[in-house]
Amino acid sequence: MMKALSRYVLALLAMAAGVVVHAQTTRVSGRVTDAKTGEPIPFASIAFVDSRTGTSSDMDGNYVIDTYYATDSIKASSVGYIARSYAVKKDKAQVIDIALQPNSFELAEVVIKPTEENPAFGILRRVIRNKPVNNREKLAAYQYHAYNKVEFDLNNITEEFTERKIFKPFAFIFDNIDSTDAKPYLPIFMTETLSEVFYRQSPKKQREYIRGTKVSGLENESVSRFMGDMYQNVNIYDNFLVIFGKNFISPIADGGRGYYDYYLTDSAFVDKYWCYKLTFTPKRVQELAFTGEMWISDTTYAVHRIDAGIASGANLNFVQGFWVKQQYDQVEDEVWMLTRDELVVDLNVIRSNVTRRNGEKNKAAVQGFYGRRNASYKDFVINQPREPSFYEGVDDVVVEIDPLSLGADYWDQNRHVQLSAKENAIYHMVDTMKTIPRFRTYVDVVSTLMTGYYERGKVEIGPYFTTVSYNPVEGMRFRLGGRTSNNFSKWVEFEGYTAYGLLDERFKYGLATRGFISKQPRLLYRASYKHDVEQLGQSTNAFRNDNILGSVFRRNPNTKLTDVEEWKASLEREWFSGFTNEVMVRYRTLQALGDLRYERLLMEPLPRLDDLGSLRTAEVSLNTRFAYGEKYVSGEFDRIALGILKYPTVELHLAYGVPGLLNSEYEYTKVIARSYKRWQLGTVGWMRTTLEGGRIFGTLPYPLLAIHSGNETFYLDDASFNTMNFFEFISDRYIQLFAEHHFEGLFFNRIPLLRRLKWREVAAFKAVAGDLDMKHSEELLFLPGMYSLYNGPFMEASAGIENVLKVLRFDIIWRLRYNDHERTAPWALRAKLYINF
Repeated sequence: MMKALSRYVLALLAMAAGVVVHAQTTRVSGRVTDAKTGEPIPFASIAFVDSRTGTSSDMDGNYVIDTYYATDSIKASSVGYIARSYAVKKDKAQVIDIALQPNSFELAEVVIKPTEENPAFGILRRVIRNKPVNNREKLAAYQYHAYNKVEFDLNNITEEFTERKIFKPFAFIFDNIDSTDAKPYLPIFMTETLSEVFYRQSPKKQREYIRGTKVSGLENESVSRFMGDMYQNVNIYDNFLVIFGKNFISPIADGGRGYYDYYLTDSAFVDKYWCYKLTFTPKRVQELAFTGEMWISDTTYAVHRIDAGIASGANLNFVQGFWVKQQYDQVEDEVWMLTRDELVVDLNVIRSNVTRRNGEKNKAAVQGFYGRRNASYKDFVINQPREPSFYEGVDDVVVEIDPLSLGADYWDQNRHVQLSAKENAIYHMVDTMKTIPRFRTYVDVVSTLMTGYYERGKVEIGPYFTTVSYNPVEGMRFRLGGRTSNNFSKWVEFEGYTAYGLLDERFKYGLATRGFISKQPRLLYRASYKHDVEQLGQSTNAFRNDNILGSVFRRNPNTKLTDVEEWKASLEREWFSGFTNEVMVRYRTLQALGDLRYERLLMEPLPRLDDLGSLRTAEVSLNTRFAYGEKYVSGEFDRIALGILKYPTVELHLAYGVPGLLNSEYEYTKVIARSYKRWQLGTVGWMRTTLEGGRIFGTLPYPLLAIHSGNETFYLDDASFNTMNFFEFISDRYIQLFAEHHFEGLFFNRIPLLRRLKWREVAAFKAVAGDLDMKHSEELLFLPGMYSLYNGPFMEASAGIENVLKVLRFDIIWRLRYNDHERTAPWALRAKLYINF
């Protein structure tokens, strides 16, 4: 009964919401009469002021205007009468009767004055004013069929490139090179998707049903990471368009005149619409703006077509070009919808030397990729929402593959645009390439540089940057590891490694596996065992302890290490896109190495120090992550998040230490919450903030408390305090804030010399406040150099320059508190590799 009543109430609310939405149109009706005689005036003109939306009165003087494109007043006029204006209440239905005064005709002097305003500005003002009306989200509901085709191409394929010896075993693939473009290109990956999209405004909900998908080629997760924005929609009606993580100013942004020069260059019929052609260029070099043209429909001032590309001087790395073409059509009266969407990205990432056949000296050739996205939308249904139950559920994307989509006939019948003969040949060519060993070798070399692993059939060896390292406890350390590849299985993965230290003369090792119980929904298990040396109190973002760069670029000897033997198993469940739970069981044995000691003070029979030797813990934990609206490009096991989320990402970690289980010695409860948000701030850049707080209940030795993340290398670590030493501060309750702002060249772009260098400014602030109950020292004595936050929060601030040589960032960091501690400095210089667009 209650369920039926709830559905009835929901249906009523949906109907009410539909009424409210339709009331967003402005309906004005009434009668036009002679003010003296009261007689109706037929064929009088009634129109909204500063608009081309209007109508004429009928033979009885009656008129009706019902439109989304209302302004704040209407004006009525007729031959022989004085024109008159009336105020209008927008988004409401109203009756306005108009009485016009007869006019006595007198010839007056006519003075013609030149207008000083750019004629493009008047059109632009109307476009901006009508943006809320022309944005499809004004509608109560809509649905349509979508077709998306994404293609990745290897570009700049020169004749010298194709004749290299390495390519001789698969020279046939170059028969598919398309040389009609400025850069000859070779397709290497293509995917097609057919789907249905449903939108409801109140309560707001959008859901996409995937009906068919087809993939062919050499999809590389590293390329997908760079090309992720190919899967995102560019909404020209937004003030700022987030592309490659940068805030580009839309040509029809509310304040667009501050960033663009506009020109009215033409007016003509485009399709069946009379349109004005506006061209636009950035006012200043290096600003993230577009250059191009758009056709604006008369009367509605909606964008009918736009063709735009990133300006050549934009402060952007690796992107040689970015072009977008969109077409909007009026699918119903006063309803404009995007019907065609084309996106092209020219990404240059590899520079090589090419020797010409005539013996001339080498020349540099830039190798890169094209990313192409072609989308079309049709079969629109407007303002006809489905039943409320249709929109129930949390998934925004539902995969309901039509079984017929596995066959070629399905695609021939349902593609919005049929493939060309060359595109059909691509499917065969790219699948054939995957079977050629030499081509796989070329792909594997590039993949190894990007991922750290070298693939050999069913096994991947690596990561290579951990092969050799050094620390004072192990001495020179050699490591060999590997994991199974996707050729072994796309459902389960095994991983293992062994390492040996020349100084401690001990082997270390680890084994791990992960696999899917289900992919829809995502249900993933993990299990691992390891016995190795670790650095406690190091952020997950820092160099690994066995990374060769972490061994070389150190400011203090790495002598506070821990021998860790760990068994771990977990089960991860994604309930819907962006919401995940993970249940984990972990058993650890810790032993102090180097300068660390596990000592307890005993008072009976005489005061003495007792060496504990090792610590044992058994822990059960629940991890929750919620990132509302998060979307991914998925590999077989790992995923790459796309786009900038509107809401913060929230994480919660709950853990309980189980005493007595497998000789576990401690009972405790841990609660840690974290919130992360990236803030897009328009022309002043972007900021990311992380707020974290934690509380530990129980009496524990210091290795099991909250060891605040320090950094004892010269490498800049975003997720730690870079002027804090390892184990310097320990808490059982704390709150910390990290904030980092990227100005994206806001100031440097205005200085000619620095503008050419394309340097960008960055600033950061980090702070942590906490406390520590001294009861914990009864379990284990704190060593010299270990402190609580007894005198208020620890803070550090930094200012830096990024994008130096496109890959480097340098920061000066000031330690603002606790400068009296040993082995610390009031300021520091840090650097990092930072590859960014």
